[in-house]
Amino acid sequence: MQIPEHRELRNIVTEVALASGSAMPQLYVIYDPAPNAFATGTNEKNSTICVTTGLLTLLDREETQGVIAHEMSHIRNEDVLLMTLVSILVGGIAILADWGQRGFYSSRSGRRLGSKSPLLFIPLLLLIALSPLFAQILAMAVSRQREYLADATAAQYTRRKIRDAGMAFQKATRGTAHLFFVNPLRRRLDDQDGGLANLLTTHPPINRRIMLLYQMAGIPQSVVQGPKVQTFK
Repeated sequence: MQIPEHRELRNIVTEVALASGSAMPQLYVIYDPAPNAFATGTNEKNSTICVTTGLLTLLDREETQGVIAHEMSHIRNEDVLLMTLVSILVGGIAILADWGQRGFYSSRSGRRLGSKSPLLFIPLLLLIALSPLFAQILAMAVSRQREYLADATAAQYTRRKIRDAGMAFQKATRGTAHLFFVNPLRRRLDDQDGGLANLLTTHPPINRRIMLLYQMAGIPQSVVQGPKVQTFK
């Protein structure tokens, strides 16, 4: 990327790469008004960070630096490779469950088993039906933990006070709902805390992520509970 108007973005990526001790990733700007950013690559040598013009328009330099640091953390922690493997595992379990279900209903042995041993038939059918769900829940749990790790690592890379990182994060996360450090599906469940919100989402609630950054800095609980996330539409 050699476009002069994006020179500041390249400078930001260079700064974060030096701070993290990582190789300079390939950098691309997508001309799209929707604020977005993501990282790809199974290791540092073939990594790529993409941002949209909508992101660059919405965020200031420090907030953009926070986004880049978060994506660089995913690269440094090899999260892309990890989540690719997890996705393969989840997909494989879903395929096997589908094959098992089809084979069970289509085979004569399956019908005989169901008629002669209903107590064995029901648990087996439940296992086939629920195993993809359990695998997906496991994948979501892994994703949430990697997001927490990327948040903490990004605060270290930017070399800023965690309090400041948390304040910028409030605006950056809700203002850029498509970002991979916020669920790109924009489900309301991701903005809630407790219950299903902690089980069925790929990203932790934004306020909880900010709160953990504050707690890392030893900020009093009264301050931690106070911030409200600003919504940008």
